[in-house]
Amino acid sequence: MVRVRVEVHLKRGVTDPEGDNVLKALKLLGFAGVRGVRSAKLFVMDLQAKDAKAARADVEEMCKKLLANPVIHECAITIEP
Repeated sequence: MVRVRVEVHLKRGVTDPEGDNVLKALKLLGFAGVRGVRSAKLFVMDLQAKDAKAARADVEEMCKKLLANPVIHECAITIEP
C-alpha cells in the first residue's frame, strides 16, 4: 500500500476568486497582516501499487484525466513513506 498526497492549485497568474474572498473576510475579521491567500485542493489516496514509482505514474495519469485541468492547474505529488 502506498499513500499519496496530491495538492491541486491554480497556476500563477490565474485568478483565484475563492482565495480573494477568504482574504477579504480575514481582513474584515481584523487579520490585517494577511497579504495573500491562494486556494488549493488536497487529495490523500491509498493505492495498491508495486512501488512508489508505479504509484506516482498512476497519480500523474489521474491528475491529467480527472483531478486537474492542465490549462489552469498544477499538481504537487508527494509519496509518503
